[in-house]
Amino acid sequence: MNDKPRNNGDKDLKDVNEIKDAEINDVEKNRNEEKHYSLEWIGKKVDELGVQLERVQIADYVALLNRPRRLFILNLVSGIARGIGIALGFTVFAATIIYILQRLGALNLPIIGDYIADIVKIVQAQLNMDRSFR
Repeated sequence: MNDKPRNNGDKDLKDVNEIKDAEINDVEKNRNEEKHYSLEWIGKKVDELGVQLERVQIADYVALLNRPRRLFILNLVSGIARGIGIALGFTVFAATIIYILQRLGALNLPIIGDYIADIVKIVQAQLNMDRSFR
């Protein structure tokens, strides 16, 4: 056999190799666990997606897409309703702003009062012009 005494360097090298082998085994084990975990995770996500699709009634949406006339009518009606809502909302908003500006103009604030008075005169002139065309 080998009569040479082992030196410490060989022992350290053997320990390092054993540690590397153990680390490689741990990494491979973790990869296998990650694959298993990721398959479970993917399965769970697919189930959640199915529940969400049922919740948003995707089948009803697909049925609507297969009937273009109904889709057109629904979009037309919703567009008209949206337009009327925007017009009414802007009218209320503009009326409120004009009311506030008239009240501020009545306070006779130095610079702001003149500016607001000009705006109110322009708006009233526009309203009078619209009435004359009727």
